[in-house]
Amino acid sequence: MATYKGTYSNEQSLNFVIPIMVILFLGIIYIMTQRAGSGFVSFILIGAAAITMFYWIHVLKKMTKDQKPAYNAREQETKNWVYDLIKGDADFVFVSEVPGPEDKISVRLIDGVLYIRGSGGFSKEVPITGSNEMQIQDFKYRNGVLTLRIK
Repeated sequence: MATYKGTYSNEQSLNFVIPIMVILFLGIIYIMTQRAGSGFVSFILIGAAAITMFYWIHVLKKMTKDQKPAYNAREQETKNWVYDLIKGDADFVFVSEVPGPEDKISVRLIDGVLYIRGSGGFSKEVPITGSNEMQIQDFKYRNGVLTLRIK
């Protein structure tokens, strides 16, 4: 069943990749200094390895910042898609048609935005004001209709 899943960002994975790259390049620099001895050529090679290391760290950081989110609502599809959001005293009920079998449907509530994925490339984002601290409590999918209770 679909439940609230913790987010996993590229910044978290970058925090693991950068130290590994630094250790790898430091190992390469150490091996280069041991083989080359002392001289002008070894100094140039060590400088080139250090410059390469800083360049790739910069490229990795830039890639994670420029990457678009996984869920993109398309403007044309948004006009044709209809959903109901019923606000209760302490909860919300969300009802909509979503294509696909139940095992292909993914639902997440992150920072007040409901992300819905179905089969056939179907993905939607629904902002729900006042649901920042809420979670998905009940998930029902029957005959193409998705019903969620958010508390």
